[in-house]
Order: sequence, then C-alpha cells, then structure tokens
Amino acid sequence: MHIYANPTRFLSLAKWLMPLLFWSGLVLSVGALVWGLVAVPPDRLMGETVRILFIHVPAAWLGMGGWAGIAISSAMLLIWKHPLAAIAARAIAVPGMVFCAICLATGSIWGRPTWGTWWEWDGRLTSMLVLLFLYVGYIALTQASAREGGSAKIAAIFGLVGAVNVPIINRSVVWWNSLHQPPSITAGKSAIDATFLVPLLVAVVGFSLLFGAIVLMRMRALIAEQQVEARLRRRALDDDASAPGVPVMEQA
Repeated sequence: MHIYANPTRFLSLAKWLMPLLFWSGLVLSVGALVWGLVAVPPDRLMGETVRILFIHVPAAWLGMGGWAGIAISSAMLLIWKHPLAAIAARAIAVPGMVFCAICLATGSIWGRPTWGTWWEWDGRLTSMLVLLFLYVGYIALTQASAREGGSAKIAAIFGLVGAVNVPIINRSVVWWNSLHQPPSITAGKSAIDATFLVPLLVAVVGFSLLFGAIVLMRMRALIAEQQVEARLRRRALDDDASAPGVPVMEQA
C-alpha cells in the first residue's frame, strides 16, 4: 500500500484503473437496471414496487460502505501517516453522501405504498438519516480545514467516531422492533428469489465499480488542486522576494 503513497505512482495507477472501473461499472449498472426495472416480473407480495430495490439496495450499500472507506482512510492517516489517506477520505465523502441521500429518498418512495407512510422513525431509517448528517458534517469539517490550513487529523478522528453508526445501521432491524424488513441476505443464505437476487447483485457490483471510479476521479482532482495551490504559493514567494526594496541573497 505504501508504494502508492507517492502521488506520481498513484496517478499512473489511476490513469488506467479509472476508465476500467467506470466503463465496466456503467455497463453492469445499466444492464442490471434494465433487467430489474423492465425484465423481471412483479413480486408476489410487493408487486411493481419491488423494482425500486434495484436502486435502493446498491445505494444503501454504498452509503454505508462509503463511510467505512472514510474510517479506513482516517485510520491510515492517524496510524501510518499515509499522505494520500486524507485525500481519499475527502474524495469518498461526497459520493457517499449522495448515495446515502438516494437510499433515503428511494426508501421513502417504496415505503409510501408498502407501509402507508413516507417516513417512520424506526431504527433503520433514523440511523441512516444520522449517517447523512454525519456526511454533511464531515464534508463541512474537511472543507473548513482545507480553507484555513488546519490539521486533517480532526476530520480523521471524526471519521473514526462516526463509523460506530455503520454497525448500528446494519443491526438495527435485529435489535429493535421495526417496520423495516429483517435482513434478506445473511451469511450463506438469501430470502430473495433468484429471479430478483441475480440482477440485484449485478446492480450492487456495477454501482460499486462506478463508485470506485468516481472516488479516483475526485482524488485526481484534489491532488491537482493541491499541486496548483503549491505552485501559486511558490510563485507568490518568488514575487515577494524579487519585489523592489526586498534584499535578495546572492548565490554562493
């Protein structure tokens, strides 16, 4: 992992990996959505509303997985001082927040005909909403640190503390009596018929690949932004040093 701590090495890797993830993820995601939204039959109990799960489930997975990525990057920054860890965490935050919001929106749309309400303060929905607020807080904190030149360690600590919410989301339907259905997929078992399970898993893989491509794009953009800022600071120092009235040390 540390061999990619050098931004030049990382950028050379991302240059070919990013399009690979993007195009393979796009093909799988579009194929899975067409398969799930058009080809599969209505569910025996949920009817046509089952189709929203092909967006809702990948979004929920990536909303939680995004914060897990932030926590791992935060740990790498605090423990190993990995120079790209803070950039990776910042790159993950925005797409993670977007997928978290999509999860909440599609869940509400699914809940209206299924539960008879757009929102219910049960354990799964409430903990997912808390995750959205954590994303917003983390993004605001990292932006403030970058703008003011503060330490990235504060955001890293926030990322680790916020990770406590991820297992709470995962186990909420088991720990509390909830409107939300219990886990449909557990270790070695699935309560979902193969007609729906296969395109659902393809959608999860496809969206995950797209997520990875987006994170790499954002990391490249953040690295480029830092490089531009460093060049501007050096140029400003050079301009100040060469300004009239400012003594310049002679070369030895």
